[in-house]
Amino acid sequence: MHNSYRDLLKNNKLDDNLQVCECCENPSIEERDGNKVCLNCGMILERTYVGNERRAYTAEEVQTRRRTEPRWRDFGPRTMLPTTKTDSKGKSIGPKEQALFSRLSKIQNSLISSIERNFWEAKPKLKMLTSKLNIPEYISETAWKVYSIVAKKKLTMGRSINGFIAGSLYAAIRVHDFPRLLDELCEASLTPRRTVHRSLAMIIREVLPELGLRYQPITAESLVYRFGNELELPMNIQKNAIEMLRTASSNGLKRTGKDPKGLAAACIYIAAKDGNAKKTQSLVAEIAKITEVTLRSRAKQIKSKLS
Repeated sequence: MHNSYRDLLKNNKLDDNLQVCECCENPSIEERDGNKVCLNCGMILERTYVGNERRAYTAEEVQTRRRTEPRWRDFGPRTMLPTTKTDSKGKSIGPKEQALFSRLSKIQNSLISSIERNFWEAKPKLKMLTSKLNIPEYISETAWKVYSIVAKKKLTMGRSINGFIAGSLYAAIRVHDFPRLLDELCEASLTPRRTVHRSLAMIIREVLPELGLRYQPITAESLVYRFGNELELPMNIQKNAIEMLRTASSNGLKRTGKDPKGLAAACIYIAAKDGNAKKTQSLVAEIAKITEVTLRSRAKQIKSKLS
């Protein structure tokens, strides 16, 4: 055991000797961004791994304690002028050089197009909205394609970017027939329903035909399975609710002008009651985001068509 400990100490001493390396005539080794680098020749000797994290409160502490590079987006400039006050060798930059780099940074920002600035603001919002609602990646990609056409057509000029982000995402949801409600999208994006409706109408009219996509209205059948899963109902009850809805429709139930949420919730409520898995009206109405009066009214209409 003592021999192994001595070997470990020897290995540590050898690692310490790596800092004194004959990489150039006058080596000057310091830790930069998680690596031990020679400031004269730029040779990277080894990586340093830090286990205990320390919080940074000032801009200088953030710069000195940063160990990873930022991850660039798939649009916009790849090379950005830094705002640090030191050069690559750690020497402080004079006030004239700082003014020069500040002026060059402003010129570089002015060369970025308006579409790129729009994308820089819209992409994080779309990412945040998809993560909030647990939207699959393929729907998020379709939403970004829709929004890119919106930005290129300059439909966002004088209008809300949040409204078009929410409208593009809901249009992609409806294209792929994913069971998500417009009210949930408005609530997650903190955008008024009227704003999202206006943006969605422009997307359906001007953008979706150009991409060759078809907007499919939400159906009560797709919502039955979603409400049934949230209520933790067995699959046979959900299938009975689907059959009940189809039978009522074939017997003359008119769906035009009726919210699919109310029809799906009423079928789920009746099927659960018949299958001895009773759920209260308040619980079903809360999950379907409707009122109990609407639930009772739709259940009465469906029962009249089943008998």
